[in-house]
Amino acid sequence: MKPWYEVVNTLEARGEAYAIVTVLGARGSTPRDSGTKMVVSETESYCTIGGGHLEFKAIAEARRLLQDSSPQQKIEHFPLGAKLGQCCGGSATILFETFALTNLNIMLFGAGHVGKALISVLSQMPCRIHWVDNRDEEFPSDFPHNVRKCVSESPADEVSTMPANSYYIVMTHNHPLDFDITEKVLTRNDAAYIGLIGSQTKWQRFKMRFEHRQHTESFYQAVRCPVGLSAVPGKLPIEVAVSIAGEIIAEHHQTKPQKNTQQGVHWRDLKSMTERHDKPTSTSSTETHTGKITNTNAEDATP
Repeated sequence: MKPWYEVVNTLEARGEAYAIVTVLGARGSTPRDSGTKMVVSETESYCTIGGGHLEFKAIAEARRLLQDSSPQQKIEHFPLGAKLGQCCGGSATILFETFALTNLNIMLFGAGHVGKALISVLSQMPCRIHWVDNRDEEFPSDFPHNVRKCVSESPADEVSTMPANSYYIVMTHNHPLDFDITEKVLTRNDAAYIGLIGSQTKWQRFKMRFEHRQHTESFYQAVRCPVGLSAVPGKLPIEVAVSIAGEIIAEHHQTKPQKNTQQGVHWRDLKSMTERHDKPTSTSSTETHTGKITNTNAEDATP
């Protein structure tokens, strides 16, 4: 069985949504101790918090929370009594933390000096990167976990493998290849971002070729060329890479939904949970809400 953190790395690399389920507190006799974790995706569960009906309920709750595309946190209290189907007699407080599906998909064409520098920056973001070149020898031997190498004799054909709203960065060693890739991306008409490395002269020539092929200005106006932020000058590979990465980050954040001012579990709920655990168990019941503390009937704690 893989440790939970290795499972998280694997799911992050795939861009899959997942939840981390943690035994935040354990009181009396419980299947597992405080700090025990498991990971739940939409279709699988990994590791264990002790099995039984407690784990069954925790998995079901984690998947219910995963239906919301935004990351969230929730704490729920489970007395391990007859109603839960477990007669341990103790109680467990469970923390649910969900992590949303990665929706930033990037396809980078070109494994030259700038491409390598750009990978080192972009791979630190929560994204999936498809790195394409027709020269296998140009790729490094090691890759970040969220980067997939693609050696293709026809790099332009790889455009069709990407989902809608992807980000494309075109910087191969060959101008005609750059043109073919850019045209393929534009023909899809669903890119979130298209960046083309090169000078104004190169871009003017590309526009003339587009028009020669009966494409209007509206066909190619989404292309950013020269690519990158003009406020970040320089010609060194890392300077160009930072400029391009900055532009992509800015564009991505413009399309992200605005966050709520209150996120996760409110401090008052944590305080009330602490106070409740310090008191003798009562027969009160609290409604379940995301970001709230939930306590089922204390009478269920008796076997």
